[in-house]
Amino acid sequence: MASPEVHQLFIGQPITCHAFNKDRTQVAVSPNNHVVEIYEKVAGSWALKHTLDEHDRLVTGIDWAPETNRIVTCSQDRNAYVWEWNAAQRKWVPTLVLLRINRAATCVKWSPKENKFAVASGARLISVGYFEAENNWWICKHLKKPLRSTVLSLDWHPDNILLIAGSADMQARVFSAYIKGVDKTTSYPVWGEKFPFNTVCGEFPAPSGGWVHSVAFAPSGNRIAWAAHDSTISIADGLNAPQTVTTGNLPIVSLIFASETSIIGVGHDCVPYLFALRGGQWVLVEKLDQGQKKAVGGNTAMRMFQQMDSRAQQTGSGGVELNSIHQNTITCVRPYATSGENVTQFSTTGVDGKLVIWKLSGPVSA
Repeated sequence: MASPEVHQLFIGQPITCHAFNKDRTQVAVSPNNHVVEIYEKVAGSWALKHTLDEHDRLVTGIDWAPETNRIVTCSQDRNAYVWEWNAAQRKWVPTLVLLRINRAATCVKWSPKENKFAVASGARLISVGYFEAENNWWICKHLKKPLRSTVLSLDWHPDNILLIAGSADMQARVFSAYIKGVDKTTSYPVWGEKFPFNTVCGEFPAPSGGWVHSVAFAPSGNRIAWAAHDSTISIADGLNAPQTVTTGNLPIVSLIFASETSIIGVGHDCVPYLFALRGGQWVLVEKLDQGQKKAVGGNTAMRMFQQMDSRAQQTGSGGVELNSIHQNTITCVRPYATSGENVTQFSTTGVDGKLVIWKLSGPVSA
């Protein structure tokens, strides 16, 4: 794997989430507070260009629509905003979306056609927003049943109608988010024939009862994956029985499909992991951050204590440097560059304030 591109955006300040524009010249990040900062790449580094400060609580989700160039944000203040670039005023102009929720919003995602978005929340529901041209505003419908706890993650089916959600009730569910007048009727051999709004097309439990941190549709839309707090990821082909990979590591909190047969997962281990379908079975292939190998002497214990003592003297705080690029939990992973339906580069941000762009060495064989 080629050496990743590392950018230290913040020192001592976590990055909650991030999203790039279409040509990857700008990135929007939440520095773990109520604002969204937009950075522009200038001469190989990132420079702050705009600050979006309409929220008054922690921003929990950002998504940037590549074609319409709209940004949607959500926050613990129970609101969402759709931001549009005003070229005449040279600034981002917000439009408030009435989510009609009484608990914090947790994440947000544009649909593939960029005419809808979904907002997860602690109110045990999902707000599906769409633009009503007649009244010139964004309105929402609610996906409620059978959600029984906070919804933590979302992802859209490539055809713009189905939505997968992971929640703290230890379930991943596939819903229909069909909006009459916005979507065209369709059917899926894998998921069913009719899809009125709030139809539950599939329900999948976490293997050992952990809440579901992250969910994703494969490029085909016929396969789903979800990561749970029990240090597992599970993959299901439609409504068939899922396969589960127990990592033996700390939990994965964010994942994406790199291809139809490979998945990248990140989380509390501070490194990205590659999972792949091989011989009909999903397996953990490798860590994509191997770190730097360090020499091991005869007196290993003495050397370890000497290194700890030396590091404490240097930092003055007794901090421990990890043998990885990220020095704390990775909170978000996103595709950065693609070739067809395959991800060739991906980006990560984490609690250490770093933005890292990784390059995959090649396609993963099944």
